[in-house]
Amino acid sequence: MNDKKEKTILTGEVLITSCHHGPIEQGAVVIEGERVLECGKEDELLRKYPDALVEKRSGGLIAPGLVNCHTHAPMVLLRGMADDLPLKEWLEKYIFPAEAKLDRELIKTATFLACAEMIRCGITTFVDMYFFERQMAEVVDETGMRAYLGEGIFDFPSPAFDNIDAVLEETTHLIDLYKENCRIHFTVDPHTPYTCSSNILEKAGQFAKKHHLPLVIHLSETKWEVDETKSSYGKTPVRYLHELGLLGPNLVAIHCVWLEDEDIELLAKSGASVVHCPESNLKLGSGISPLAKLLDAGINVALGTDGAASNNNLDMLEEMDFAAKLPKGVGLDPSLVRAEEVFKMATENGAVAVGAKDIGRLEPGYQADIMVVDLDRPHLRPCYHPFSQLVYSASMGDVSDLMVAGRFVMKDYEILTFDERALLSKIKSLQNRPFWLKDGDN
Repeated sequence: MNDKKEKTILTGEVLITSCHHGPIEQGAVVIEGERVLECGKEDELLRKYPDALVEKRSGGLIAPGLVNCHTHAPMVLLRGMADDLPLKEWLEKYIFPAEAKLDRELIKTATFLACAEMIRCGITTFVDMYFFERQMAEVVDETGMRAYLGEGIFDFPSPAFDNIDAVLEETTHLIDLYKENCRIHFTVDPHTPYTCSSNILEKAGQFAKKHHLPLVIHLSETKWEVDETKSSYGKTPVRYLHELGLLGPNLVAIHCVWLEDEDIELLAKSGASVVHCPESNLKLGSGISPLAKLLDAGINVALGTDGAASNNNLDMLEEMDFAAKLPKGVGLDPSLVRAEEVFKMATENGAVAVGAKDIGRLEPGYQADIMVVDLDRPHLRPCYHPFSQLVYSASMGDVSDLMVAGRFVMKDYEILTFDERALLSKIKSLQNRPFWLKDGDN
């Protein structure tokens, strides 16, 4: 429909355009092509655009699609494989060995599964660090989602590439291949300061600046990491990156759990973004990021689920709930980090982190990335405050419709862009013979 720039009006019981404006009762969004043309009251817009196609959602809460600013999407295949372990042991004894068995076809299947899960919880955009991102891009294109994809970079060979030069060459090819695609973008992703040498970190940083790409890295996730970096370099991981010249507006620092006051000041002054992943940090026993301090310092804080092997889901609605409640419990102050702030983290702040200037809000000229939450459910009635309802009450399965770039990828709970039933059947067959087992293993 939208290829011909036809207008569509999506109407609902309530409309949230961004955290900067109050909800609009009986609101509507006018969509033309890939973008939002206008937002306002349903009756006014129906009169103004009488020839538009109308999509009515009588009990729907219409809002910007969510931005999952950090995940490892194909790790859905590792969901539940190894739980209740410290991060270092979890990675080195279980995750890294299993990942060594991954191939391109498994990555594609896993990415479809992750996209199905994210679509069903209102995510229109995700920022990914993993392997075989070329195959992931193909799947993202087919599903209709929006993604920022980065190939993981290490001191040692990954399942996909032997060294950073090969990764950066591939990234260059992918940038050119998808330069006309508004939904698929790329990032530069050194894994951590302790799995990448200073030379690799500097090379990655230079490439990111040259190509105007986000530089994504796990940072200060665990106490062990901070202690190890201090032992090796005499400084915290944040100070280490600062002295390498990597702190800046294009840096996307994941986790940031163990921060000293100077670290927060350095991050704030540099204009770097932080991605908060509360559920993963809790499950791995890594700790709790000082979210309220980060926000008070003026740092752009986005929200991410991390991978499904350490969460164990990709539910951003649930992630918002955790992000809002943890600071209240830690700070013994229920007014800390309000629902509107957390919703901003899950939408607009995620867009800011990756330099996207036209997603995260529903305003004229922005991409029409829209979710509809069905309020006609027992746990979502009554609805006095829509922001609170989204953050504290809604969960996966409450999203009835999802639109990306003006195109429905899910409508009335049905995913339209690929065969979800066939996918789940394929996943069940993989479960019967886990891919990481060698022939002869039990």
